[in-house]
Amino acid sequence: MTKLIIMSLFVFSTLLSSKEIIKEEEKVPTKLESFTKLQTVLYQIEHVYVSDLKFHEIIDKAIAGVMNELDAHSAYMDKKAYKAMNTQMKGEFGGLGIVIGMRDGALTVISPIDDTPAKKAGIQSGDIILKIEEKSTLKMTIDEAVSIMRGKAGTPIEITIVRKGENKPLKINIIRGIIKVKSVKAKTIDKDILYVRIASFDNNVASLLTKELDKHKNITGIIMDLRNNPGGSLSQAIKTVDIFVDKGVIVSQKGREKSDDKFYYAKAKTTLTKVPMVVLVNGGSASASEIVSGALQDHKRAVVIGENTFGKGSVQALLPIVADRSEAIKLTIARYYLPSGRTIQAKGIIPDIESYAGEVPGKKDDEFSIKERDLKKHLEVELEKTGTKVKKDTDKKDDTIITKETIYKDNQLKTGIDVLKALILTQKK
Repeated sequence: MTKLIIMSLFVFSTLLSSKEIIKEEEKVPTKLESFTKLQTVLYQIEHVYVSDLKFHEIIDKAIAGVMNELDAHSAYMDKKAYKAMNTQMKGEFGGLGIVIGMRDGALTVISPIDDTPAKKAGIQSGDIILKIEEKSTLKMTIDEAVSIMRGKAGTPIEITIVRKGENKPLKINIIRGIIKVKSVKAKTIDKDILYVRIASFDNNVASLLTKELDKHKNITGIIMDLRNNPGGSLSQAIKTVDIFVDKGVIVSQKGREKSDDKFYYAKAKTTLTKVPMVVLVNGGSASASEIVSGALQDHKRAVVIGENTFGKGSVQALLPIVADRSEAIKLTIARYYLPSGRTIQAKGIIPDIESYAGEVPGKKDDEFSIKERDLKKHLEVELEKTGTKVKKDTDKKDDTIITKETIYKDNQLKTGIDVLKALILTQKK
Protein backbone atom coordinates (compact mmCIF):
# COMPACT_ATOMS: atom_id res chain seq x y z
CA MET A 1 0.00 0.00 0.00
CA THR A 2 2.85 2.37 0.92
CA LYS A 3 4.63 1.53 -2.34
CA LEU A 4 1.46 2.30 -4.28
CA ILE A 5 1.10 5.70 -2.61
CA ILE A 6 4.77 6.53 -3.31
CA MET A 7 4.38 5.53 -7.01
CA SER A 8 1.21 7.61 -7.35
CA LEU A 9 2.97 10.65 -5.87
CA PHE A 10 5.89 10.09 -8.28
CA VAL A 11 3.58 9.95 -11.33
CA PHE A 12 1.70 13.04 -10.13
CA SER A 13 4.93 14.98 -9.60
CA THR A 14 6.17 13.87 -13.04
CA LEU A 15 2.95 15.15 -14.64
CA LEU A 16 3.35 18.48 -12.85
CA SER A 17 6.94 18.67 -14.02
CA SER A 18 5.89 17.93 -17.62
CA LYS A 19 3.25 20.67 -17.50
CA GLU A 20 5.85 23.12 -16.18
CA ILE A 21 8.19 22.19 -19.05
CA ILE A 22 5.39 22.66 -21.60
CA LYS A 23 4.52 26.04 -20.07
CA GLU A 24 8.20 26.99 -20.22
CA GLU A 25 8.36 25.99 -23.92
CA GLU A 26 5.19 27.92 -24.73
CA LYS A 27 6.57 31.12 -23.25
CA VAL A 28 6.75 33.71 -26.03
CA PRO A 29 9.79 36.02 -25.96
CA THR A 30 9.07 39.71 -25.62
CA LYS A 31 9.85 42.07 -28.50
CA LEU A 32 12.81 43.38 -26.52
CA GLU A 33 14.19 39.85 -26.05
CA SER A 34 13.76 39.14 -29.77
CA PHE A 35 15.45 42.39 -30.79
CA THR A 36 18.30 41.63 -28.38
CA LYS A 37 18.77 38.20 -30.00
CA LEU A 38 18.83 39.76 -33.47
CA GLN A 39 21.30 42.41 -32.32
CA THR A 40 23.58 39.70 -30.94
CA VAL A 41 23.52 37.81 -34.25
CA LEU A 42 24.27 40.96 -36.25
CA TYR A 43 27.18 41.80 -33.92
CA GLN A 44 28.67 38.31 -34.26
CA ILE A 45 28.44 38.44 -38.07
CA GLU A 46 30.03 41.90 -38.19
CA HIS A 47 32.96 40.99 -35.93
CA VAL A 48 33.50 37.22 -36.25
CA TYR A 49 32.34 36.13 -39.74
CA VAL A 50 35.18 35.07 -42.06
CA SER A 51 34.49 37.80 -44.65
CA ASP A 52 34.59 41.48 -43.79
CA LEU A 53 31.04 42.70 -44.38
CA LYS A 54 29.87 46.27 -43.94
CA PHE A 55 27.04 46.65 -41.47
CA HIS A 56 24.59 47.89 -44.15
CA GLU A 57 25.38 44.79 -46.22
CA ILE A 58 24.53 42.56 -43.26
CA ILE A 59 21.25 44.39 -42.77
CA ASP A 60 20.36 44.02 -46.48
CA LYS A 61 21.07 40.30 -46.30
CA ALA A 62 18.98 40.00 -43.13
CA ILE A 63 16.02 41.73 -44.81
CA ALA A 64 16.38 39.55 -47.92
CA GLY A 65 16.48 36.43 -45.75
CA VAL A 66 13.33 37.35 -43.85
CA MET A 67 11.41 38.09 -47.07
CA ASN A 68 12.60 34.85 -48.65
CA GLU A 69 11.32 32.84 -45.67
CA LEU A 70 7.81 34.33 -45.88
CA ASP A 71 6.70 32.99 -49.28
CA ALA A 72 7.83 32.65 -52.89
CA HIS A 73 6.53 36.09 -53.93
CA SER A 74 7.66 38.36 -51.08
CA ALA A 75 11.07 39.91 -51.73
CA TYR A 76 13.51 42.64 -50.82
CA MET A 77 14.17 45.02 -53.72
CA ASP A 78 17.40 47.00 -53.59
CA LYS A 79 17.89 50.11 -55.73
CA LYS A 80 18.82 48.15 -58.86
CA ALA A 81 15.92 45.67 -58.60
CA TYR A 82 13.36 48.36 -57.76
CA LYS A 83 14.42 50.52 -60.71
CA ALA A 84 14.33 47.52 -63.06
CA MET A 85 10.83 46.60 -61.96
CA ASN A 86 9.53 50.13 -62.56
CA THR A 87 11.12 50.11 -66.02
CA GLN A 88 9.51 46.76 -66.81
CA MET A 89 6.03 48.05 -65.95
CA LYS A 90 6.54 50.82 -68.52
CA GLY A 91 6.92 48.15 -71.21
CA GLU A 92 10.66 48.19 -72.00
CA PHE A 93 13.58 46.57 -70.18
CA GLY A 94 16.81 44.65 -70.68
CA GLY A 95 17.35 40.90 -70.35
CA LEU A 96 16.10 37.61 -71.78
CA GLY A 97 12.34 37.97 -71.72
CA ILE A 98 11.61 35.22 -69.20
CA VAL A 99 9.05 35.53 -66.42
CA ILE A 100 9.95 33.15 -63.58
CA GLY A 101 8.37 31.98 -60.34
CA MET A 102 8.72 29.33 -57.66
CA ARG A 103 6.79 26.08 -58.04
CA ASP A 104 7.30 23.36 -55.43
CA GLY A 105 10.56 25.03 -54.42
CA ALA A 106 12.01 24.99 -57.94
CA LEU A 107 12.79 28.04 -60.07
CA THR A 108 10.29 27.65 -62.91
CA VAL A 109 9.59 29.52 -66.13
CA ILE A 110 6.05 30.90 -65.91
CA SER A 111 6.32 32.01 -69.51
CA PRO A 112 8.70 33.41 -72.12
CA ILE A 113 7.53 36.80 -73.38
CA ASP A 114 6.53 37.13 -77.05
CA ASP A 115 9.20 38.26 -79.54
CA THR A 116 12.09 38.10 -77.04
CA PRO A 117 15.47 36.29 -77.02
CA ALA A 118 14.12 33.64 -74.61
CA LYS A 119 11.13 32.85 -76.82
CA LYS A 120 13.28 32.68 -79.95
CA ALA A 121 15.83 30.43 -78.20
CA GLY A 122 13.13 27.89 -77.37
CA ILE A 123 12.46 28.48 -73.66
CA GLN A 124 9.03 27.09 -72.77
CA SER A 125 6.47 27.57 -70.04
CA GLY A 126 7.05 24.98 -67.29
CA ASP A 127 10.81 24.65 -67.85
CA ILE A 128 12.66 24.26 -64.55
CA ILE A 129 15.85 26.34 -64.44
CA LEU A 130 18.60 24.15 -63.01
CA LYS A 131 21.58 26.46 -63.60
CA ILE A 132 22.21 30.01 -64.80
CA GLU A 133 25.67 30.01 -66.33
CA GLU A 134 27.47 27.73 -63.84
CA LYS A 135 25.47 28.80 -60.78
CA SER A 136 23.00 26.33 -59.32
CA THR A 137 19.53 27.74 -58.70
CA LEU A 138 18.99 25.61 -55.58
CA LYS A 139 18.11 28.00 -52.75
CA MET A 140 18.37 30.93 -55.19
CA THR A 141 15.65 33.57 -54.86
CA ILE A 142 13.66 34.88 -57.82
CA ASP A 143 15.29 38.30 -57.55
CA GLU A 144 18.79 36.78 -57.43
CA ALA A 145 18.02 34.80 -60.59
CA VAL A 146 16.63 37.86 -62.36
CA SER A 147 19.71 39.87 -61.37
CA ILE A 148 22.04 37.27 -62.92
CA MET A 149 20.01 36.94 -66.11
CA ARG A 150 19.84 40.67 -66.72
CA GLY A 151 22.83 42.19 -68.43
CA LYS A 152 24.12 44.25 -71.33
CA ALA A 153 22.29 43.71 -74.61
CA GLY A 154 24.28 41.53 -77.00
CA THR A 155 26.02 39.48 -74.30
CA PRO A 156 25.51 35.69 -74.17
CA ILE A 157 24.20 33.61 -71.29
CA GLU A 158 23.70 29.86 -70.88
CA ILE A 159 20.63 28.49 -69.11
CA THR A 160 20.41 24.83 -68.10
CA ILE A 161 16.83 23.60 -67.87
CA VAL A 162 14.90 20.46 -67.02
CA ARG A 163 11.93 19.91 -69.32
CA LYS A 164 9.11 17.41 -69.03
CA GLY A 165 9.53 14.67 -71.63
CA GLU A 166 13.29 15.17 -72.00
CA ASN A 167 15.66 12.48 -70.70
CA LYS A 168 18.39 14.88 -69.60
CA PRO A 169 18.87 18.59 -68.83
CA LEU A 170 19.05 20.94 -71.82
CA LYS A 171 21.59 23.73 -72.21
CA ILE A 172 20.15 26.75 -74.00
CA ASN A 173 22.31 29.65 -75.13
CA ILE A 174 20.60 33.04 -75.31
CA ILE A 175 21.85 36.45 -76.40
CA ARG A 176 20.56 39.19 -74.11
CA GLY A 177 18.57 41.97 -75.71
CA ILE A 178 16.49 45.06 -75.01
CA ILE A 179 13.03 43.73 -74.27
CA LYS A 180 10.29 45.84 -75.80
CA VAL A 181 6.95 44.38 -74.88
CA LYS A 182 4.07 45.06 -77.23
CA SER A 183 1.36 44.13 -74.77
CA VAL A 184 -1.60 44.12 -77.19
CA LYS A 185 -1.69 42.79 -80.75
CA ALA A 186 -4.89 42.52 -82.77
CA LYS A 187 -5.72 40.63 -85.95
CA THR A 188 -8.91 39.53 -87.71
CA ILE A 189 -10.17 36.06 -88.59
CA ASP A 190 -12.65 35.72 -91.47
CA LYS A 191 -13.07 39.54 -91.31
CA ASP A 192 -15.70 39.47 -88.56
CA ILE A 193 -13.81 37.85 -85.64
CA LEU A 194 -11.29 39.91 -83.68
CA TYR A 195 -8.27 38.06 -82.30
CA VAL A 196 -6.56 39.97 -79.47
CA ARG A 197 -3.26 38.77 -78.08
CA ILE A 198 -2.41 40.25 -74.65
CA ALA A 199 1.20 39.36 -73.85
CA SER A 200 1.33 40.98 -70.40
CA PHE A 201 -0.66 43.43 -68.31
CA ASP A 202 1.54 46.51 -68.40
CA ASN A 203 0.21 50.03 -67.84
CA ASN A 204 -1.03 50.39 -71.45
CA VAL A 205 -3.28 47.34 -71.91
CA ALA A 206 -6.76 48.80 -71.28
CA SER A 207 -6.20 51.86 -73.48
CA LEU A 208 -4.69 49.79 -76.33
CA LEU A 209 -7.53 47.27 -76.10
CA THR A 210 -10.09 50.08 -76.24
CA LYS A 211 -8.44 51.49 -79.39
CA GLU A 212 -8.59 48.09 -81.11
CA LEU A 213 -12.28 47.68 -80.26
CA ASP A 214 -12.98 51.18 -81.59
CA LYS A 215 -11.25 50.22 -84.86
CA HIS A 216 -13.27 47.00 -85.20
CA LYS A 217 -16.83 48.01 -84.36
CA ASN A 218 -18.50 45.51 -86.73
CA ILE A 219 -17.04 42.33 -85.27
CA THR A 220 -19.32 39.45 -84.30
CA GLY A 221 -16.98 37.75 -81.81
CA ILE A 222 -13.69 38.10 -79.89
CA ILE A 223 -10.88 35.67 -79.12
CA MET A 224 -8.69 36.91 -76.27
CA ASP A 225 -5.37 35.06 -76.16
CA LEU A 226 -3.85 35.07 -72.66
CA ARG A 227 -1.56 32.08 -73.18
CA ASN A 228 1.88 32.57 -71.61
CA ASN A 229 0.72 35.90 -70.16
CA PRO A 230 2.55 36.12 -66.80
CA GLY A 231 0.33 38.89 -65.40
CA GLY A 232 1.24 42.41 -64.34
CA SER A 233 -0.91 45.30 -63.14
CA LEU A 234 -4.02 44.48 -61.10
CA SER A 235 -5.68 47.76 -62.13
CA GLN A 236 -5.19 46.91 -65.82
CA ALA A 237 -6.70 43.46 -65.29
CA ILE A 238 -9.74 45.05 -63.63
CA LYS A 239 -10.10 47.63 -66.43
CA THR A 240 -9.86 44.86 -69.04
CA VAL A 241 -12.70 42.87 -67.48
CA ASP A 242 -14.69 46.10 -67.05
CA ILE A 243 -14.65 46.56 -70.84
CA PHE A 244 -16.69 43.36 -71.25
CA VAL A 245 -18.71 43.08 -68.01
CA ASP A 246 -21.28 45.73 -67.00
CA LYS A 247 -22.03 44.81 -63.37
CA GLY A 248 -20.98 42.71 -60.40
CA VAL A 249 -17.72 41.93 -58.64
CA ILE A 250 -14.66 41.57 -60.88
CA VAL A 251 -12.26 40.43 -58.16
CA SER A 252 -11.81 40.78 -54.41
CA GLN A 253 -8.79 40.60 -52.19
CA LYS A 254 -8.83 39.44 -48.59
CA GLY A 255 -6.03 40.07 -46.13
CA ARG A 256 -5.24 39.34 -42.51
CA GLU A 257 -7.87 41.70 -41.12
CA LYS A 258 -11.45 42.18 -42.25
CA SER A 259 -10.69 45.86 -42.77
CA ASP A 260 -8.09 44.86 -45.40
CA ASP A 261 -10.73 43.30 -47.67
CA LYS A 262 -11.33 45.08 -50.98
CA PHE A 263 -13.91 44.51 -53.69
CA TYR A 264 -13.62 45.77 -57.28
CA TYR A 265 -16.84 46.18 -59.26
CA ALA A 266 -17.69 46.46 -62.95
CA LYS A 267 -19.40 49.62 -64.22
CA ALA A 268 -21.93 49.77 -67.06
CA LYS A 269 -20.52 53.03 -68.44
CA THR A 270 -17.15 51.43 -69.25
CA THR A 271 -18.59 48.39 -71.07
CA LEU A 272 -17.74 48.59 -74.77
CA THR A 273 -19.06 45.35 -76.24
CA LYS A 274 -21.23 42.34 -75.48
CA VAL A 275 -20.33 40.15 -78.47
CA PRO A 276 -19.56 36.47 -77.73
CA MET A 277 -16.05 35.78 -76.39
CA VAL A 278 -13.52 32.99 -76.03
CA VAL A 279 -10.42 33.21 -73.84
CA LEU A 280 -7.34 31.04 -74.50
CA VAL A 281 -5.16 30.06 -71.50
CA ASN A 282 -2.38 27.61 -70.62
CA GLY A 283 0.10 26.80 -67.86
CA GLY A 284 1.95 30.06 -68.54
CA SER A 285 -1.12 32.20 -67.83
CA ALA A 286 -0.64 33.64 -64.34
CA SER A 287 -1.74 36.30 -61.88
CA ALA A 288 -3.53 39.16 -63.71
CA SER A 289 -4.35 36.93 -66.69
CA GLU A 290 -5.94 34.42 -64.28
CA ILE A 291 -8.05 37.21 -62.79
CA VAL A 292 -9.26 38.26 -66.25
CA SER A 293 -10.01 34.74 -67.52
CA GLY A 294 -11.55 33.67 -64.19
CA ALA A 295 -13.77 36.75 -63.87
CA LEU A 296 -15.03 36.43 -67.46
CA GLN A 297 -15.67 32.75 -66.81
CA ASP A 298 -17.59 33.38 -63.56
CA HIS A 299 -19.74 36.05 -65.21
CA LYS A 300 -20.56 33.60 -68.05
CA ARG A 301 -19.13 36.27 -70.32
CA ALA A 302 -16.58 34.06 -72.07
CA VAL A 303 -15.78 30.40 -72.66
CA VAL A 304 -12.28 29.60 -71.37
CA ILE A 305 -10.34 27.15 -73.56
CA GLY A 306 -6.92 25.55 -73.18
CA GLU A 307 -5.02 24.15 -70.19
CA ASN A 308 -5.03 24.70 -66.43
CA THR A 309 -3.35 28.01 -65.54
CA PHE A 310 -0.33 28.60 -63.26
CA GLY A 311 -2.14 29.39 -59.99
CA LYS A 312 -0.71 32.64 -58.63
CA GLY A 313 -3.47 34.31 -56.68
CA SER A 314 -1.68 36.37 -54.04
CA VAL A 315 -1.48 40.16 -53.77
CA GLN A 316 1.87 41.87 -53.34
CA ALA A 317 2.28 45.46 -52.18
CA LEU A 318 5.40 47.52 -52.85
CA LEU A 319 6.35 49.25 -49.61
CA PRO A 320 9.25 51.76 -49.73
CA ILE A 321 11.68 51.30 -46.82
CA VAL A 322 14.07 54.24 -47.25
CA ALA A 323 13.47 57.99 -47.20
CA ASP A 324 14.17 58.57 -50.92
CA ARG A 325 11.88 55.64 -51.87
CA SER A 326 14.63 53.98 -53.92
CA GLU A 327 14.34 50.64 -52.11
CA ALA A 328 11.27 48.63 -51.21
CA ILE A 329 9.94 45.32 -50.02
CA LYS A 330 7.46 43.37 -52.09
CA LEU A 331 5.18 41.90 -49.44
CA THR A 332 2.27 39.49 -49.81
CA ILE A 333 -0.66 41.24 -48.13
CA ALA A 334 -3.73 39.40 -49.41
CA ARG A 335 -5.13 36.76 -51.75
CA TYR A 336 -7.32 37.23 -54.80
CA TYR A 337 -10.82 35.78 -54.98
CA LEU A 338 -12.95 35.56 -58.12
CA PRO A 339 -16.61 36.69 -58.32
CA SER A 340 -17.82 33.19 -57.35
CA GLY A 341 -15.63 33.28 -54.22
CA ARG A 342 -13.11 30.72 -55.44
CA THR A 343 -9.40 31.29 -55.02
CA ILE A 344 -6.73 31.21 -57.72
CA GLN A 345 -3.79 30.46 -55.41
CA ALA A 346 -2.18 27.06 -56.19
CA LYS A 347 -5.34 25.99 -58.08
CA GLY A 348 -5.41 28.21 -61.13
CA ILE A 349 -8.26 28.50 -63.63
CA ILE A 350 -9.69 25.25 -64.95
CA PRO A 351 -10.79 25.81 -68.57
CA ASP A 352 -14.37 25.14 -69.65
CA ILE A 353 -13.02 23.18 -72.61
CA GLU A 354 -9.67 21.43 -72.35
CA SER A 355 -7.50 21.74 -75.44
CA TYR A 356 -3.81 21.03 -75.90
CA ALA A 357 -1.13 22.83 -77.87
CA GLY A 358 0.06 21.55 -81.23
CA GLU A 359 -1.11 21.29 -84.80
CA VAL A 360 -4.64 20.36 -85.78
CA PRO A 361 -4.53 16.66 -86.71
CA GLY A 362 -5.81 15.23 -90.00
CA LYS A 363 -5.84 18.33 -92.23
CA LYS A 364 -4.61 16.62 -95.42
CA ASP A 365 -5.83 19.25 -97.90
CA ASP A 366 -3.75 21.98 -96.27
CA GLU A 367 -0.69 19.74 -96.24
CA PHE A 368 -1.09 19.27 -100.02
CA SER A 369 -1.50 23.01 -100.64
CA ILE A 370 1.72 23.74 -98.78
CA LYS A 371 3.58 21.14 -100.88
CA GLU A 372 2.06 22.66 -104.02
CA ARG A 373 3.40 26.12 -103.11
CA ASP A 374 6.82 24.65 -102.39
CA LEU A 375 6.77 22.94 -105.78
CA LYS A 376 5.89 26.22 -107.49
CA LYS A 377 8.89 27.93 -105.87
CA HIS A 378 11.14 25.04 -106.92
CA LEU A 379 10.01 25.32 -110.57
CA GLU A 380 10.63 29.09 -110.50
CA VAL A 381 14.24 28.45 -109.42
CA GLU A 382 14.70 25.90 -112.22
CA LEU A 383 13.32 28.36 -114.80
CA GLU A 384 15.73 31.06 -113.61
CA LYS A 385 18.63 28.64 -114.22
CA THR A 386 17.64 28.54 -117.93
CA GLY A 387 17.75 32.32 -118.15
CA THR A 388 13.97 32.73 -118.12
CA LYS A 389 12.78 35.70 -116.10
CA VAL A 390 10.08 34.79 -113.62
CA LYS A 391 7.61 37.41 -112.51
CA LYS A 392 7.91 37.67 -108.73
CA ASP A 393 4.89 37.78 -106.44
CA THR A 394 5.24 41.20 -104.86
CA ASP A 395 2.18 40.89 -102.63
CA LYS A 396 3.17 41.55 -99.04
CA LYS A 397 1.96 39.36 -96.20
CA ASP A 398 -0.94 41.02 -94.39
CA ASP A 399 -0.07 41.08 -90.68
CA THR A 400 -3.57 42.20 -89.73
CA ILE A 401 -5.22 38.86 -90.51
CA ILE A 402 -4.71 35.28 -89.33
CA THR A 403 -4.40 32.80 -92.20
CA LYS A 404 -5.87 29.30 -92.31
CA GLU A 405 -2.33 27.95 -92.40
CA THR A 406 -1.63 29.62 -89.03
CA ILE A 407 -4.93 28.43 -87.56
CA TYR A 408 -4.27 24.79 -88.46
CA LYS A 409 -0.88 24.97 -86.77
CA ASP A 410 -2.52 26.02 -83.49
CA ASN A 411 -4.98 23.45 -82.14
CA GLN A 412 -6.10 25.65 -79.21
CA LEU A 413 -6.79 28.60 -81.50
CA LYS A 414 -8.73 26.36 -83.93
CA THR A 415 -10.82 25.02 -81.01
CA GLY A 416 -11.46 28.60 -79.86
CA ILE A 417 -12.62 29.68 -83.32
CA ASP A 418 -14.98 26.70 -83.64
CA VAL A 419 -16.52 27.34 -80.21
CA LEU A 420 -16.84 31.07 -80.89
CA LYS A 421 -18.60 30.46 -84.21
CA ALA A 422 -21.07 28.20 -82.41
CA LEU A 423 -21.70 30.95 -79.83
CA ILE A 424 -22.26 33.52 -82.59
CA LEU A 425 -24.77 31.24 -84.33
CA THR A 426 -26.56 30.59 -81.05
CA GLN A 427 -26.87 34.33 -80.39
CA LYS A 428 -28.37 34.94 -83.83
CA LYS A 429 -31.26 32.52 -83.17
